[in-house]
Amino acid sequence: MSEEMSTKYDPSAVEAGQYDKWLDAGVFKPSGDKKAKPFSIVLPPPNVTGKLHLGHAWDTTLQDMIIRRKRMQGYDTLWLPGMDHAGIATQAKVEAKLRDQGISRYDLGREKFIEKVWEWKDDFAATIKKQWGKLGLSLDYSRERFTLDEGLSKAVRKVFVDLYNKGLIYRGEYIINWDPQARTALSDIEVIHKDDKGAFYHVKYPFTDGTTFNGKDYIEIATTRPETMMGDTAVAVNPSDERYKELVGKKVLVPLINREVPIIADQYVDPEFGTGMVKITPAHDPNDFKVGNRHDLERINTMNEDASMNENAGKYAGMDRFDARKAMVKDLEDEGLMLSIDPIVHSVGHSERTGVQVEARLSTQWFVKMKPLAEQAIKNQSTDDKVSFFPERFEGTFEQWMDNVHDWVISRQLWWGHQIPAWYNKKTGETYVGVDAPKDPENWEQDPDVLDTWFSSALWPFSTMGWPESTEDYDRYFPTDTLVTGYDIIFFWVSRMIFQSLEFTQRRPFKDVLLHGLIRDEQGRKMSKSLGNGIDPMDVIDKYGADALRWFLSTGTTPGQDIRFSYDKMDSAWNFINKIWNASRYVIMNLDGISKPELPDQSEWELSDKWIMSRLNETIDHVSREFEKYNFGEAGRALYDFIWNDFCDWYIEMSKEALSSDNDQLKKNTQNILAYVLDQTLRLLHPIMPFVTEYIWKQMPHTGDSLVNAEYPTTNEAFDNPKAENSMKSLIDLIKAVRNIRSEANAPLSSPINMMIDTSNDELKAIFESNRSYIDRFTHAQELTIESNITAPKLSMSAVITDATIYVPLAELVDLNEEKSRIEKEVSKFESEVTRSEKKLSNKKFVDNAPDDVVAKEKEKQADYETKLAAAKERLSEIESQL
Repeated sequence: MSEEMSTKYDPSAVEAGQYDKWLDAGVFKPSGDKKAKPFSIVLPPPNVTGKLHLGHAWDTTLQDMIIRRKRMQGYDTLWLPGMDHAGIATQAKVEAKLRDQGISRYDLGREKFIEKVWEWKDDFAATIKKQWGKLGLSLDYSRERFTLDEGLSKAVRKVFVDLYNKGLIYRGEYIINWDPQARTALSDIEVIHKDDKGAFYHVKYPFTDGTTFNGKDYIEIATTRPETMMGDTAVAVNPSDERYKELVGKKVLVPLINREVPIIADQYVDPEFGTGMVKITPAHDPNDFKVGNRHDLERINTMNEDASMNENAGKYAGMDRFDARKAMVKDLEDEGLMLSIDPIVHSVGHSERTGVQVEARLSTQWFVKMKPLAEQAIKNQSTDDKVSFFPERFEGTFEQWMDNVHDWVISRQLWWGHQIPAWYNKKTGETYVGVDAPKDPENWEQDPDVLDTWFSSALWPFSTMGWPESTEDYDRYFPTDTLVTGYDIIFFWVSRMIFQSLEFTQRRPFKDVLLHGLIRDEQGRKMSKSLGNGIDPMDVIDKYGADALRWFLSTGTTPGQDIRFSYDKMDSAWNFINKIWNASRYVIMNLDGISKPELPDQSEWELSDKWIMSRLNETIDHVSREFEKYNFGEAGRALYDFIWNDFCDWYIEMSKEALSSDNDQLKKNTQNILAYVLDQTLRLLHPIMPFVTEYIWKQMPHTGDSLVNAEYPTTNEAFDNPKAENSMKSLIDLIKAVRNIRSEANAPLSSPINMMIDTSNDELKAIFESNRSYIDRFTHAQELTIESNITAPKLSMSAVITDATIYVPLAELVDLNEEKSRIEKEVSKFESEVTRSEKKLSNKKFVDNAPDDVVAKEKEKQADYETKLAAAKERLSEIESQL
């Protein structure tokens, strides 16, 4: 023991300085043992846009648990950390900061602006690393990477050039999602659709040649975006729509600008929607763009990069898009061209990063041709090198997205990021794409755009290992073993890592992907600034400690499910650790003379020893199985039940009998078993609660330096003892039954009672006889009779356990009518259990499909409840005869 433990768990004292000790000892680095099996995880790189949130804490806790356990199991582990430059998100943050100072990026220029962003990055990277430490993450900082460092930049350039040379990257004019605040293109999955209030504006488009239709000299067009009318180049109808066949080829005038446009026929138009006639604006709608290509229509862009109207908008030039809408609506009304305005609520795309309404904008961009890459990714899922999804249902989500994927727009009109490795000749206009700049740079100008952040982070599992070089890390640790991330970025990141890895390494990027949900507040709402319900994980750690937060995050849910944060749950987590602390303190205080736990020969074990060792063995097996399936909630429940119920409530209490005895050998045996069980329990807990387990373990007699690289527990068949478990269960059932009787009779434990145990089971009788000291200690029995065919005292309370009935004569306290009512409730309870078991066992589907041991256990339960029911009915009959 290095120091005396305090009487109460204090997380701040326990955690102080421990992380630095681990770092100084270098215990988080790979072992270097080439004979050991490698196991690697790359940390999903957090954006350098701000501090870590609870979602990051959850995500990294799960990874840390996995890597710590593998390290303890003897694997050569690597957990590689890093951060993402997060192009648009970080640039938006820095621009917002500059705006507060009255400065724009254009005032500074590209070079000075980039300097400002690097300053931002350095500040928040330092903050994030401190938060990693506070969470206790066992990361190898010697291998830390950043998506803009030179090694990763080299990988990005190679991937771009190779895809370009294969014809999988191309540059073209296309309708893309445009963020007018950030002034950049967005991919489809960077657009969030929200319900906004809007309207259908029904507008007259007059015929140009005096044509009338249904007695009118105009056609009716409904639009939700009148501000785009200046870019109309046609009106379309469906070719099978008999109503409008005679109008195809006619011409109408675009209101307010009086441009003459044709009426065309195209399958795109839905005859059932609205009037069955739609305006075609090829420069402002993706579907209209395709129609325009089919009919060789002019593309007229009417907006600037900031969504203000340009010179093609006529008198509305210079106006904001929404101001222009209002002005146009008024002018249409004034000129008698507005037929009606119908208010609606419709889904409108908004930028994920800036929140502004996205524009569909005609733009020249760089694209990745996705079909061949997606097909390769889907095909790989039927091979041995497939990526396994946990939960499995997300594999379908992945494949469905890959089946329906669009070409990926990868250029961004930003300054912060990987500048596209393409140059344009100033004289000839020729395009050059290469890893290195042209040899005569004065004649070439590099494309000013940068690549989508996800383009570089898609390479993360292998670029961080040194690819495209054949490095030692790449050869040993790639492919990685497990990716842990939220289900909300399957499309953003997981899918892209898979197809890029298959394309460039011919291997999957990771063996397993564990997908967790979102952290919500107590009401189930997503945490957000607007709701003011966000929780800073560092504040939680300051109050409860990192281990309590990690316990809550790791055991509070199942894979793929959301989790609700609550301070009540944090209180419970702290209470559990305090229970562990107090139990450990008791054990350590009673280990005088023990230099290292050595289990006594099994021939010297008491029933309680055999039972706790069997239960420990079962817990190790259960926890290990659930960890391998990423069912951390189930693993946590098994640990909780064993520690709180078996070890603390029963074995530790029973150990007090041995430790206070005059039998030195018994005392020594109990000390060793207490120390061994606590040691193994701390090892099981360590991946989840690294700080408190390390602290306690160092107070114990042992030969190791740190739990970080201590051996993880394994099962020992010699410790399995179902007989002892059954015997101990009978003993515990007996003690619980007597405690219940005391409670109902309002007889405190301090008052001695007489007890009679009626059993015809000789084995059970022997168990109770050999453990009289425990029965006396836990029930305070003044007289204890263990016989068969006992005649129940007239005024007594009773309880039925398996193969035995317990009588407690309490003449002055017992009301036979109340006792009858209580036994009737027991009869009812046992009848319900028998009926439930009968139904389950009569279900052919259950019997045929459930594992044999599960069916056998259910049959045992049924037989047990039938025995208890019979005994309860017999006792009820006795009471009725006495009334």
